[in-house]
Amino acid sequence: MTLEQLLAFLIACGLSALVIYWCKKNQASGNADPIGIHHAEIEVQDYGTIAAELDGNNAPITVSNFLKLAQDGFYDGLTFHRIIKGFMIQGGDPKGNGTGGSDKTIKGEFSENGVKNPISHKRGVLSMARSSGKDSASSQFFIVHADSPHLDGQYAAFGHVTAGMEIVDRLCEETPVQDGNGTVDAENQPVIKSIRILD
Repeated sequence: MTLEQLLAFLIACGLSALVIYWCKKNQASGNADPIGIHHAEIEVQDYGTIAAELDGNNAPITVSNFLKLAQDGFYDGLTFHRIIKGFMIQGGDPKGNGTGGSDKTIKGEFSENGVKNPISHKRGVLSMARSSGKDSASSQFFIVHADSPHLDGQYAAFGHVTAGMEIVDRLCEETPVQDGNGTVDAENQPVIKSIRILD
């Protein structure tokens, strides 16, 4: 083996080792690739756990944002502040009144914003809440209680409940609301104990 061949071999080994180290480091730190399917558990205090599948293929920006917030513990202790039976339950606002969010907003992944997203707002679908701005979604999300196809193309759906819809039903049945907009007084807001990302 010539000196040049030896150097090339050593460089190749070094690069391979670096790639392996980087992959293991990301796995150990809990960083997940948003492309593909991921699974989460939303634990609601006094109610139980809602299991969900997140679709990073059709909503990669939204799923990546949700994964990061969940892994950082952002959602732990927040609430569902808006509940409308026959429509949806909405949470993830640090202010608890529909006006708050995380420290950044993301692009809205829906057709009216130029993004192809085939996920329809059927019962059990997770989607992002937003203001009138198409790229204003941040941390607030909602779970659809009953089919709401009128939301298709206007909001970024990014997953669906795989187990625990009976908890969503109970939240809609048992939570007292103050008006037709589903406003829940602070003391009655169901608490999101944690959101765990499983993979």
